[in-house]
Amino acid sequence: MQLPPISLLTNPTVFAPWCGHCKALAPEYETAATTLKEKDIKLVKVDCTEEADLCQEYGVEGYPTLKVFRGPDNISPYGGQRKADSLISYMTKQNLPAVSDVTKDTLEEFKTADKVVLVAYFAADDKASNETFTSVANGLRDNFLFGATSDAALAKAEGISQPGLVLYKSFDDGKDVFTEKFDVEAIKSFAKVASTPLIGEVGPETYSDYMAAGIPLAYIFAETPEEREQFAKDLKPLALKHKGAINFATIDAGSFGQHAGNLNLKVGTWPAFAIQRTDKNEKFPYDQDNKITEKDIGTFVEDFLAGKVEPSIKSEPIPESNDGPVSVVVAKNYKDLVIDNDKDVLLEFYAPWCGHCKALAPKYEELGELYQTDAFSKLVTVAKVDATLNDVPDEIQGFPTIKLFPAGKKDSPIDYSGSRTVEDLVKFIEENGTHKVAAVYEAAKEKVEDAADAAASVADEATKSAGSAADEATKSAGSAADEATKSVKSGTEKATDAAKDAAGSAKDAAADAAADAASSASSVASKATDAVKGDHDEL
Repeated sequence: MQLPPISLLTNPTVFAPWCGHCKALAPEYETAATTLKEKDIKLVKVDCTEEADLCQEYGVEGYPTLKVFRGPDNISPYGGQRKADSLISYMTKQNLPAVSDVTKDTLEEFKTADKVVLVAYFAADDKASNETFTSVANGLRDNFLFGATSDAALAKAEGISQPGLVLYKSFDDGKDVFTEKFDVEAIKSFAKVASTPLIGEVGPETYSDYMAAGIPLAYIFAETPEEREQFAKDLKPLALKHKGAINFATIDAGSFGQHAGNLNLKVGTWPAFAIQRTDKNEKFPYDQDNKITEKDIGTFVEDFLAGKVEPSIKSEPIPESNDGPVSVVVAKNYKDLVIDNDKDVLLEFYAPWCGHCKALAPKYEELGELYQTDAFSKLVTVAKVDATLNDVPDEIQGFPTIKLFPAGKKDSPIDYSGSRTVEDLVKFIEENGTHKVAAVYEAAKEKVEDAADAAASVADEATKSAGSAADEATKSAGSAADEATKSVKSGTEKATDAAKDAAGSAKDAAADAAADAASSASSVASKATDAVKGDHDEL
């Protein structure tokens, strides 16, 4: 099978019939394909159980995999949501140029071509504005549709002065007008803020966008759609007032209520409200004994923005003693032990139920012991924190997560992704720490030396055994010669020949015995060395 000629934009999905995610994608993909067919955009699919060679050719390693083809040599992965609306929106944008030419005949249709559309109005000879807008469009074409027109009459009809910019959207008030200086960063910021609903909905498809927005997020937990709709209506004036400073969103407490626990709210007590400062992972829960009204929430939000509300910090007690090889970090001593000092701090974020964390624990203790000398302890701290019981400002995706906070650069921690061995962690601290502390891990060296001594001892014993065997063989040869002399009946010559033969056999036997013993010793020593090497590799 071959993929169809790529003169039009094509998005093939590769799948396996038994794949559950593929089955979930199937109806969404069919819906998107039907809609996009009207725009001459093709969606195709390939069964990798039938077309193994083709899938291998395009580097398919998992299912489903979606790739966008803009020609045989221009292929990129699709990383968006696997929903019909997302596929349609993305492929529509990809099928158009970065900036589409808009006229009075196409403007109204273009406004509704996607959920969010940006249209610039500038004069034909305004090259600076044109270049600025095109630069933004090239960088954000995966996110938004961009159009431009130089028709002064069209700009006047829209109530826009050139150069001007309008973001048209299918929600809220339908459009936002850009009022700042025509600058790349200003336009990007405007697009991000204006494209976010005044009060949206937090869910699997929108959570990452809210986390990446760069401003705090206010959650409104409610169980029914009717409640969420009513709260959105009641709090909309607050969302409009603080637009660009804080995002507001409802969340289904029935489906995602456990997330309330992450915000230090009591799970199961609804409705509930909380603000999260996403850049620092700080949580500000609203008192669940109070009602959620525009007035009360308005006061809470004002106080939050003014810095009058302290974050809620979930923390274990500070340990009474913290003198072990691995320092115990909790939320209440996090700044002191990790941030506010001049030491390189290696911090493990762990969960008590995590099997990999349990396997790492003894090695991590060994690592900590290497830095307990008077000289090293002033420069390096090896520490750990239970991330399930303590609020930490770092975004943790899995356990264990290990980060190095170098002295003087605490705001730029370095993630560790190497093997979890003492040797590799020592090397990581030395290479990435500010102080370049070179600790020496001796355990492996000592094991090698001990095993080498044992191998040498075995070899000595084997050599002694070989010498003893040679002596015994020589004695046997002498005895054989004597017996031959005593039993001579056929003459001296015959006896002499017998003695020589016996002596020769004895020498051969001695040589064989010595060679066997030496070979045995060599083999034992070799196996011992190999065993030591293997033991060293597993540390």
